[in-house]
Amino acid sequence: MPHTTPALPPEITVLERGWLSANNVLFLGRDATALVDSGYCSNAAQTVALVESGLHGRPLDLLLNTHLHSDHCGGNAALQARWPRLATHIPPGQWAQVQDWDPVALSYAPTGQDCPRFRADARLMPGSEVELGGRAWQVHAAPGHDNHAVLLFEPRSRLLISGDALWENGFGVVFPELDGAQAFAEVGATLDLIERLSPLTVIPGHGSVFGDLPQALARARRRLGGFEADPVKHARHAAKVLLKYKLLEWQQAPLAQVQAWLAATPYYARLHGRYFADRSAGQWMAELIQELVDGGAARREGEVLHNA
Repeated sequence: MPHTTPALPPEITVLERGWLSANNVLFLGRDATALVDSGYCSNAAQTVALVESGLHGRPLDLLLNTHLHSDHCGGNAALQARWPRLATHIPPGQWAQVQDWDPVALSYAPTGQDCPRFRADARLMPGSEVELGGRAWQVHAAPGHDNHAVLLFEPRSRLLISGDALWENGFGVVFPELDGAQAFAEVGATLDLIERLSPLTVIPGHGSVFGDLPQALARARRRLGGFEADPVKHARHAAKVLLKYKLLEWQQAPLAQVQAWLAATPYYARLHGRYFADRSAGQWMAELIQELVDGGAARREGEVLHNA
């Protein structure tokens, strides 16, 4: 059957972005406007233009982040510059790190990504509600992909903004596992929460809006089971995802630049030491590049690696 995107209430517009920038969810309420997630910093000018176009001359009043990975909050600073009175609410777990601006604790330096400093004005507390587009949305903790992440759920229309906890075909890399925490169980618990909420429509952090929750959950649980059975498989997947993400930003780069970035990015040293220490760092990095090429995610032309 052809894929049919579920209809959304008229006050909601989903700006589907891709993988470098997370989707942006724009709300036009009678009294206030709001945006959930702001994309990656290299797309920030486009994000501001898209949001400005969708606002039809109104200001942006409220900005929420489902979590603070760079592809979800990298446009915060640009949006705050465009609308100086914009109120920004973030999940509470990294409040102190944002106030002190710690790019290591916030994951940007370890992953080799960028995120311009932004301010946070309030905490988006699990167990609370926030008004978006004239509707009361529940805030739920959603640990796993990021242990500080939240979901937003509107029970009347059974709408879910899932961030990276659930996509139509999976979920985001389980970063706490890469740091040595036992986080696969948290991914499963968050999937169970989503099943209990039983949304009719899911607005994911990446990919199209979808409505077949049972199939999406089944795919996510199969994926989770595979990672639980083989954590090295998850680590290899994570390493390739981070490299592909950087390639999306660069679009093309000399192999020497790619190798230098891999060598300078702390996450790769961490992954190599924990999971792939049976081979040299240089050999492992060459394998990652080749696996991206073999999988069709990159293209090599001489000594240049291209996004594909």
